[in-house]
Amino acid sequence: MNRTTRLVRRLAFAALAAVALPAALGLSSLPAAAQAQSGGYTMEEIVGEGHRFFGATSGGLATVIERAFQERGLPNGYILGEEGSGALIGGLRFGEGTLFTKNAGEHRIYWQGPSIGFDAGGDGARTMMLVYNLPSVEGVYGRFIGMSGSAYLVGGVGMTLLQRDSITLVPIRTGLGARLGVNVGYLKLTPSPTWNPF
Repeated sequence: MNRTTRLVRRLAFAALAAVALPAALGLSSLPAAAQAQSGGYTMEEIVGEGHRFFGATSGGLATVIERAFQERGLPNGYILGEEGSGALIGGLRFGEGTLFTKNAGEHRIYWQGPSIGFDAGGDGARTMMLVYNLPSVEGVYGRFIGMSGSAYLVGGVGMTLLQRDSITLVPIRTGLGARLGVNVGYLKLTPSPTWNPF
């Protein structure tokens, strides 16, 4: 009897700990995707902000954003900023902007990174990055790997996909310049500016 009582108490304690510990730590029992969807930005919010930010160059913006939403769902953050890049086989990109989140406010952010590929030209771009599955502001800092392609003279709108763990960035750029090629590289996002792209 004594052994059975101890076993029941241990099982009850284990069940209570399994339920109470995540709540005490502020964790939700919802899957990460469901959490992101419930606190995400709608397509109307992002398209409206994109038109305001990009202005007259945003002709194909709604189509590009719609495609991102169809593939990824609702982002739980976005970045608005400007960047410059140049390439001749190897390339570099530097940018800065502001990260917007619904629950953690606005934060200044910087990005830089190298690329390599069949790529030549230079451009300056206004950039909107949709951020998916962002667990915290600190979660966006680090390297995101991806592949991109460009083909325009004077201007264009393009979308790429960058991934690290479960966090996804979808940069949407309206560029001015001349760029042709395909490359692979990464973006390193940091809370302060740096000239080191690596």
